Amino acid sequence: MPGPLTFDALKSAVSDGTIDTVLVCLVDMQGRLMGKRFHAQNFLDSAWEETHCCNYLLATDLEMATPDGYQSTSWAAGYGDYVMKPDLETLRPIPWLEGTAMVLCDVLDHHTHAPVPHSPRQVLKAQIARLEEMGLTPMMATELEFFLFEKSFDDIRKSGFRDLAPISGYNEDYHILQTTKEETVMRPLRNHLYAAGIPVENTKGEAETGQEELNIRYADALACADNHTIAKHATKEIAWQQGHAASFLPKWHHDKVGSASHVHMSLWKDSRPAFHDPDGDHGMSMLMRQFCAGILAFAADYTVFLAPYVNSYKRFMKGSFAPTKMVWSVDNRTAGFRLCGEGTKAVRMECRIGGSDINPYLAQAALLAAGIKGIEEELALPPATSGDVYEDSAAGEIPRTLRDATGTLRNSSMLREAMGDLVVDHYTRCAEVEQEEFDRVVTDWEIARGFERA
Repeated sequence: MPGPLTFDALKSAVSDGTIDTVLVCLVDMQGRLMGKRFHAQNFLDSAWEETHCCNYLLATDLEMATPDGYQSTSWAAGYGDYVMKPDLETLRPIPWLEGTAMVLCDVLDHHTHAPVPHSPRQVLKAQIARLEEMGLTPMMATELEFFLFEKSFDDIRKSGFRDLAPISGYNEDYHILQTTKEETVMRPLRNHLYAAGIPVENTKGEAETGQEELNIRYADALACADNHTIAKHATKEIAWQQGHAASFLPKWHHDKVGSASHVHMSLWKDSRPAFHDPDGDHGMSMLMRQFCAGILAFAADYTVFLAPYVNSYKRFMKGSFAPTKMVWSVDNRTAGFRLCGEGTKAVRMECRIGGSDINPYLAQAALLAAGIKGIEEELALPPATSGDVYEDSAAGEIPRTLRDATGTLRNSSMLREAMGDLVVDHYTRCAEVEQEEFDRVVTDWEIARGFERA
């Protein structure tokens, strides 16, 4: 697999005309890439050290509106600047865009050059640093599920997002014939990402019409989140190039299965899997059991980071492979947490709660924070659940609405201790804004249901 693009290699590529544009990007609260397109020579001359952006980029909603209530920035504070500091280890070619490279940035305070604590990349870095102090390295992988549609983003938008037609007509889970028809999008996606240094494993059809899954090899937690973010961005751009739309909305139709982003996690110590103990139950070490006890005990606290929008909660439906209960099981896809790789060095825990709309930095950071608390408190892992977890009336429920999950985030002493009040308050406000926007809108469902009959 091609490695990252070194700074010297970029100089050579700019000199010979292979690269003329550098995308300089930060990751916003929604997990999107925001930034600037630099002429490559200007990037080499100066912007590789730093550039600037408006600090509202970490205080907006999906529509790029500027809601009030954020401590970090506001109209009263004048919406000043942040520093975007390129992380040259993330420099890479972007093969699906002609003559283009990309670099991800850390976000710094304009005056102090200290990291901005609520920047998603910094939120994750803070939890990684806590584990490093314990001699541990988090290794993680995410699965990206999404839908491909027949029409383009622009055509769908102009139609008012009505009469959406997926790219296929039937459930294509593992279906080779149907996914062959979609290779105009999926083949360049795999190959371009691989050429960009993203360790793609495979793609497959998922369990619905037009639904796809992209799997990327596990990596250290920060690289995993970087890979996820770039891959999601690439999926949309490559689908657009082929005249199609790719959507990561978790539940685009009430009769269709939703899209997830499962997160696999393990801890390593001295370059060896610290979750594995051949003599432990299911091959789990005591460290793993304590970590997993933490992510179970505090699942409600961090649900907002796994399901950040009103639509996210429409996915949690019985019999849909989306979980509804906060329990763990051994290789059982009806539970919120699934033990994978039982009895092997690859033993790990998969969190199945997250939807396709997660910001991977925030989701991974929250899971790590909960796991660290489990280790610190030496929490005991409850017994595994078996059978149809949907029917387990004793199992704890995942918060069923954004409003409920916002309350558990706001009141989480664990996350306030792990992330700081500023970060928790910032993302609590983000969730409140999403709920407020939904609450003020009259939906098509309300009109159709009550226009005549109410």
